[in-house]
Amino acid sequence: MDITTTLAKLHIEELNAMQEETLSAILHTDRDVVVLAPTGSGKTLAYLLPIATRLDAKLDEIQAVVIVPSRELALQSCEVFRSMGTGLRPIALYGGRATMDEHREVMRLKPQIVFATPGRLNDHIAKQNFSVGDVHWLVLDEFDKCLRMGFRAEMQTAVESLPNVERRVLLSATDAEEMPRFVRMGKTERVDFLDSEEQIPDRISLFTVKSPEKDKLQTLLKMLMEFGSEQSIVFLNYRDGVERVAKFLSAEGFVISTLHGGLDQRQREEAVYRFANHSTNVLVGTDLAARGLDIPDVANIIHYNLPVGEDEYVHRIGRTGRWDATGRSFIILGPEEHLPEYVKEQTAEHPLQPAKGAAPQPCMATLYIGKGKKDKVSKGDILGFLCKTCGLEGAQIGKIDVYERYAYVAVSRSVAKRVMKMAENAKIKGVRTKVELAF
Repeated sequence: MDITTTLAKLHIEELNAMQEETLSAILHTDRDVVVLAPTGSGKTLAYLLPIATRLDAKLDEIQAVVIVPSRELALQSCEVFRSMGTGLRPIALYGGRATMDEHREVMRLKPQIVFATPGRLNDHIAKQNFSVGDVHWLVLDEFDKCLRMGFRAEMQTAVESLPNVERRVLLSATDAEEMPRFVRMGKTERVDFLDSEEQIPDRISLFTVKSPEKDKLQTLLKMLMEFGSEQSIVFLNYRDGVERVAKFLSAEGFVISTLHGGLDQRQREEAVYRFANHSTNVLVGTDLAARGLDIPDVANIIHYNLPVGEDEYVHRIGRTGRWDATGRSFIILGPEEHLPEYVKEQTAEHPLQPAKGAAPQPCMATLYIGKGKKDKVSKGDILGFLCKTCGLEGAQIGKIDVYERYAYVAVSRSVAKRVMKMAENAKIKGVRTKVELAF
């Protein structure tokens, strides 16, 4: 795998300093590597690029295991790897679905790299659902969160179940006082880009918004009307609050995604998918959305409820300003609320603007196409169909994802109805297929 070619596929002109140093540490030393860098700085790509060059595409065995604290991060990381176009096969393994279904997928796909939550990884290893004999790379991503979430024992079991690991990479947004022995780190190369004095990058602008009422719904409404079609995440502390705010905004005409622990796995994946491909422009969620969502163009973070602590505050804000992009963070303060002590950076007061017009709509809509990989339909086939048969231009087509029996494609919301009309009775690769609005 050529890294320069991969970056071109990802439309990335150059790596940042942390990514360059991580790549060098992994490729040009034989040591284990610890990467300490703020959330949003691009750590996922930093370790995936060099490790991908060390995996054997001809070997149909798992060669690298990445342990993550959440199913969302497993899915996101797997998608990043897939988008690199290396020819290697990744898979995400996590709770919330049947282990047997995952085992069947492992048998069919024959993955070479696995992204897994600790408990689910141990479940597969204990059942001998795949061989670990060729696993020579172990990555512990968001190691700090894994420990805080109580995964220490499960992580220790996983590490001890991988006897042939030769290189370890540990990534964290905070610096642990002491490295647990079970990690078995050898001689270590340290990549440290943490700034203890500055938790929030200066490319993110910080604001407070004063709500004249304890109930902040009208204040939030005015803010989102002002932000237009920009991608915004609204954070609350509890799922009941998420549902209340989402119901209110939906009634006002907004297209909303919701994310909290009370949703089943399919609902959570769909919520993230819709937001990531711009079929919704507002995501309302608990702090579940503060980790593992690597969506590059989130413009605004809105703290509807004050974060319960500094870590939650930092990780919420880390959803915007990804890599070197700019972003904005807004804390809504009720009449009796004040900025928490952990907000050390300077903030400016953002004046509310009157709400005018209708709720701004997302720029994209997602279409369902009733053919997939089993029908030998590829992304290129769908792209050609949309351009030639439906008359779309490249700028009107967004994310295309092809699954076994169907596909999703994001198109400009303004042309979605026209596409469905033109696609009626049309053929993809000589076969008529259903094209309808998914969400």
